[in-house]
Amino acid sequence: MGHGGRRAGAGRKPGVITKKTREAAERLIADGLTPLDYMLGVLRGTMAYDQHRFTAAEKAAPFMHPRLASMQHAGPGGGAIPIASADLTNASPEQLDALEAFFGRLAGAAGGAAEDGEGGEGPAGG
Repeated sequence: MGHGGRRAGAGRKPGVITKKTREAAERLIADGLTPLDYMLGVLRGTMAYDQHRFTAAEKAAPFMHPRLASMQHAGPGGGAIPIASADLTNASPEQLDALEAFFGRLAGAAGGAAEDGEGGEGPAGG
């Protein structure tokens, strides 16, 4: 009979908010202004900046608002994300014109050769 010591899955899970902390956060939310609301208001220019209030909001925020987890994007097997490409060597002139009409506007917004009136990536022969 194993009593005491470390057991897998026992205890409070990391990041779980205690009942007392949750009750305090709910009271503040019910009052109207949360630390995140204040900091975003200062950022957007809708609230006046006050050094002491901002510092207090900064220190209180982790107790009321969850920290967002970072995500790393990866391709198959954890490698690089593959870039899609298409072989347009057998496309008809009508199909190429349709693609140019659609993607030309996007390329023109980004700058580059499309602004100079040139389309495509280079000479057709390679």
